[in-house]
Amino acid sequence: MAEKELTYAEVAEHKTKKDLYVVVHDKIYNASSFIDEHPGGEEVLMDVAGQDATDAFEDVGHSDEAREILDGLIIGSLKRQAGDPKPSTTSTNKVAFDPKHHQTSTGLGVGLYFFVLIGGAAAYYGYQYLQQQQQKA
Repeated sequence: MAEKELTYAEVAEHKTKKDLYVVVHDKIYNASSFIDEHPGGEEVLMDVAGQDATDAFEDVGHSDEAREILDGLIIGSLKRQAGDPKPSTTSTNKVAFDPKHHQTSTGLGVGLYFFVLIGGAAAYYGYQYLQQQQQKA
């Protein structure tokens, strides 16, 4: 299927539950088939129907799986014209949307496991040391 190039005005015409287009990073997606499956509920998609949803999409911090689903819904790209709403501030940052460059943080998880492991080892050896001291006495 050839990729369409639609104007913002043409995208704005698709804002019903059965015909819902959204723009994310200047790519157009037909979310009609996904609206009932969207984990955030249909209201979330209806709020951005026919509009640029880049900021809303990125603010939520969608997973790589969500980005793959989005890739399956692409129908074309946005043809910007004079008078169109300005691109979102994140739309120029393609790295933020590129799954290959999507950075993940291990957060507290690894540090917590390390702390528990070291704490457990220290407690074990401390217990062993105290047992040896009691046997000597």
